[in-house]
Parts: sequence; C-alpha cells; structure tokens
Amino acid sequence: MFDTLPRPEVQGLRMSRIREVANAGLGRDDILAFWFGESDQPTPDFIREPAARALLDGRTFYTHNLGRADVRESLSAYLGRLHGGPIGVDRLAITSAGVNAVMLAAQLVVSPGDRVVQVGPIWPNVPEIPRILSARVEMVPLEAAQGRWRLDVDRLLDALTPDTRALVLNSPNNPTGWMIPAEDRAAILQRCRRYGIWLICDDVYERLTFDRPTAPSFLPLTTGEDRIIGTNSFSKAWRMTGWRLGWMVTPPRLLESLGVLIEYNTSCAPDFVQEGAKAALDHGEAYVASVRAELAAARDQVLSALRAMPGVEAPQPDGGFYAFFRVEGCADSLQFCKDLVTRAGLGLAPGSAFGEEGEGWIRWCFAARPEKNAAGLARLAAYLASR
Repeated sequence: MFDTLPRPEVQGLRMSRIREVANAGLGRDDILAFWFGESDQPTPDFIREPAARALLDGRTFYTHNLGRADVRESLSAYLGRLHGGPIGVDRLAITSAGVNAVMLAAQLVVSPGDRVVQVGPIWPNVPEIPRILSARVEMVPLEAAQGRWRLDVDRLLDALTPDTRALVLNSPNNPTGWMIPAEDRAAILQRCRRYGIWLICDDVYERLTFDRPTAPSFLPLTTGEDRIIGTNSFSKAWRMTGWRLGWMVTPPRLLESLGVLIEYNTSCAPDFVQEGAKAALDHGEAYVASVRAELAAARDQVLSALRAMPGVEAPQPDGGFYAFFRVEGCADSLQFCKDLVTRAGLGLAPGSAFGEEGEGWIRWCFAARPEKNAAGLARLAAYLASR
C-alpha cells in the first residue's frame, strides 16, 4: 500500500503560531485582538466605490496574466513619483496578493537545494516559501540595542557567499519595524552584484514610515539588468487586506516568464478588484499620508504605555505598525500569548511565530483606534501586575 501523505517539505510545515493563538480565542466575543497585521478600519470609500461599480457592471471576466494595462500604467506612474525615476510597465505585474508575489518570486529564481539568506525575525510565510520549494534558508538576526532594532551589515555581507542564490529583505520589517538605513543599501547591492545573488525585496510596509514619505528602497539604485525583484501589496497602506492584491517589479527579461508562471498559479487578478487598486494608485496619496499620521500617534501611544510597565522592553520601530516587545521572564512566547487570551481576553502574536530569532518577544499590531489600543494596554498592565 502507498501512503496518502504530502511531500516531506509540506509535512514539515506547521500552522502559523499566530493562527494557533487566534484559534484559542475563537468563539469568544470578549477578546481584544491585536494578533493579525491589519487595521481595524475598512478600506476607504474612494477605493470601494469604483470596485463596487465595476462588479455591478458585470466586470467579472478574466484579465491579462500580468494585470490590466491601465492599472500597470498607473502603477508605473505611482512608482515613478515615489522613487524619483521611471519604472516602466515592462517591469511590472499585478499579482493575487503580496504573499502570492513572494511565492512567484521564489518560483522564478529558487530551485531545490538552493541557499536563501533572510534577515529575521520575519513573517513566517517568507522563510517557509523557499522551504516548500526544497531550498535551504539561513537567517541573519536583527539585534535590539540602545532601544532600536539594528542589522549587523558586516554579518549579513559575510553570509552572502558565492553559493547564495537569493537574499530576501523585508524593510520595514514585520514584526520588528526595523528599516534598512539608506547608507547600507550600496554595500548589500554591490555584494549581490558581485556574486549574482537575486535580491528579493519585500516592500509591503514601505509607505508606513514615521519620519519620511517612504522607506529607503533599492529600486532607485538599480537598473533593469540587476537581479532584483520587488514584491509589494495594496493591503497595508490603503487598508485593503481582504482584497488580496499585490504587485511585482522585475527585470524586463523576466516578465514574460512571470506571466506564464502567473497563468499556472492564479491566471489573473479579478477585474473589479483591480479597479479599486487603480483608484488607490491614482487618488490615494493624501489618504496614505493620513494613515501614516494615525499610525505615528498609535505607535507613540502603545510604546509609551508598554515602556511604563515594569519588566517590559519595547524597542522603537522605524516603520510598519507593530510593537515588538518582551516581558521579563517570558521564555515561551506561545504559552504566554495563549495565557493572555485565557486570563486577560487579550490577543497578541507570539514572537516564536517569526522564527527562533523572535522567541521571548511579543508582537502588538497597533493599527487600531486609540480607544481599542488603550483598552488592550490596560488589560496587559493588569495581567502583568497579577503575575
């Protein structure tokens, strides 16, 4: 008899520990949840309304594998404004979610046995995707020092050896909020060019910054000949998490193969969903600025309260919408977060969900209304006082 088990790489996957904690709170209406990475506010009307009209008009048919031409043109114009230089439609594709873009990037350039370097802690989907493809993943850890998250660039460069197939960088980083300093980009890019390493940039939080309109990007430093793939999403800056729409920036010579790969993954993104994305790109700049302002206030609210609690260390995030903090004596973040659900009605994400580099830490998504953050902080303070 033959067994009915999946491939060993798939058998080795485990449920996200974020979901594991969330499942422990299912069925309870008294939970204040901050475990998932999304706002507690819906997508704005100026995006929802054109998408709704397109749906009601019957635009429910297949579109181009790479995305509608007019949406890619709007994306090209948006990226040109953002990064101060042209990024042509011959480098752009619309994907079915940002995580789909990360998977497509890996499928494009990563083969079984390849060595992939990543900076962690990091959202669990990012390292598991190369492992699903039978690649090897090596982490270079971020460090908490002097109240901020930092990357030892020399350590990263040492890890970028000639046998490295790809480097994946997520900046601003989920869960820490670390953002790559602009001055570190050149050395990393030079090393990738030297050894022909693919640089996959997960830029989903690039607009969620606190001291500038956008995070430092590799795109302005590169040409279409560089081995660089940018992956991004409409989810965060425009509060479109449930829309499942993203994009990719690739070398022009990769685009035809990417279109074929999209065909064999999802075929295309829905027409009416792309209509909402076009509105976000064409008319959303003032809205993104307002989101950044709200998140800056939420960051200050949550970080100041966390730091006032005895035994809590909370480094300053540079971007994103997470506080990644640790509590003195917390060695098992998964059990800690499950206990928070049971005893405090508070839903946070365990640091171990983001790799062994995150164990002992806790993630709080502060993309919530001030009153919700305040209520959650009060529950955490009471729980810690009772320990």
